[in-house]
Amino acid sequence: MIKTIKQRETGEVILTQGRWCASYLCRLRGLMFRGSISTDEGLIFVHKSPSIVNTTIHMFFMFFPISVVWLDAELQVVDAKFAKPWRPAYAPAKPAVYYIEAHPNFLDRVKVGDVLVFE
Repeated sequence: MIKTIKQRETGEVILTQGRWCASYLCRLRGLMFRGSISTDEGLIFVHKSPSIVNTTIHMFFMFFPISVVWLDAELQVVDAKFAKPWRPAYAPAKPAVYYIEAHPNFLDRVKVGDVLVFE
């Protein structure tokens, strides 16, 4: 399922091709083994409850850097990081229910405190 991601306050589209990733297999695979990601696509990882541990990512078997944005249950951005390939772990500063992995320039369009909308 493809979602468009917008800033709630401004209505600005910040990602046009967010792929919903709620299944175990989708979360397990993520972006591993891909050669690249386009500037308008990303994965939206979904968990059932807020957690730091369950929303921590690794960058093993990743061949390019990405941006990672963590959101709470109200879709407020609680953390955002630039993640480099082959690093062992990136964890959010606060518990998150969702996180988005996208092209590095995604961090230019979103910041901690923003509230997003999935359409």
